[in-house]
Amino acid sequence: MPYWRLSGFYFFFFASLGALLPYWGVYLKSLGYNELAIGNVMATIMATKIISPNIWGWIADHTGRRMAIVRLGSLCAALAFVGVFFTDDYGWLLLVMVIFSFFWNAALPQFEAVTLNHLGPHIERYSGIRLWGSIGFIIAVWGLGSLMEGKGVQLLPWILLALFLAIWINSLLVPEDRATQQPVDHVPLKKILASPRVVGLLLICFLMQASHGPYYTFYSIYMHSFDYSLSLIGALWALGVIAEVMIFLLMTRLVGRFNLRTLLLSSLLLATLRWTLMALYPQNLPIMLFSQLLHAATFGVYHAVTIKFIHHYFSGRHQGKGQALYSSLSFGAGGALGSFYSGYVYDSYGPMPMFFIAAGISLLGFVLALRFVPSIRLSIS
Repeated sequence: MPYWRLSGFYFFFFASLGALLPYWGVYLKSLGYNELAIGNVMATIMATKIISPNIWGWIADHTGRRMAIVRLGSLCAALAFVGVFFTDDYGWLLLVMVIFSFFWNAALPQFEAVTLNHLGPHIERYSGIRLWGSIGFIIAVWGLGSLMEGKGVQLLPWILLALFLAIWINSLLVPEDRATQQPVDHVPLKKILASPRVVGLLLICFLMQASHGPYYTFYSIYMHSFDYSLSLIGALWALGVIAEVMIFLLMTRLVGRFNLRTLLLSSLLLATLRWTLMALYPQNLPIMLFSQLLHAATFGVYHAVTIKFIHHYFSGRHQGKGQALYSSLSFGAGGALGSFYSGYVYDSYGPMPMFFIAAGISLLGFVLALRFVPSIRLSIS
């Protein structure tokens, strides 16, 4: 198993995310964009995940060449991103981000399938590989915090371009997975999607990511408005992902003690608590530190559990489609809705209602999980 080559892709991919999510809104703010425009730009990046992963997932499942898709998507994303250097015009920027994210969003779902196929029966090793993505995110978000102060934020597009090129270069080093020849005997996709358990899980994933919209889009701007420095904000982002790394390391033990349903319910309930705390106590640093530690549950536990459910429900040659559906409906549609409503609410009513709406959305996900998520014990191993 090419452990370091798989880990390297996650490292650079999530390092780019660690530069993009916390600071792209700050960069757009420095160009004179208001909250509504920033929300729309971020929603555009997320919205392409609704279509892009499914198109590339279909191609990958029918050709069996997932890494070729990853390499093509990574290269085209880097080339498309060059467009941000031409002009700051709003319409042009939206167009560039649509093209860029169409290719960028092709890579990760297929790489997840490649990783799981390389692991074979040793799925318990997934968290140990995926945590390098979290480490990349931490290094980027923490390291860029002080650099982004003042005019330093103008360096962000160049840093992102370098990271996108690093993703592509690393993708050239990863071999195709061992499971390119999928069995012809498989459950029809229509039958899988007709299952209430599958539909319920995908809807829950959609709601969970929609609840994260205010955090991913406006957390840095929100905290900066309460006089937090960008270096401290970067440290807060990093703390959340450090907590995520720790939970990835502990996931095998957690699953040994609790079933996946219990873990998913807990992550949804803790998300509701997290967004409520952000709405009520943004000036209280100890509470904000605690809310960032909750990222261990609201992303770390949630993602590890849902990846396992998706891998369980979408087997054989449907793995790419399953990962694509998970990505497009949660990070895509859910993320786009989250960015869109957060921009509108922040601009019209302020940040507190925005986080209360997020808390309500994650609470709805919790209620649906009580109904649709089966009480079965699927092990991570």
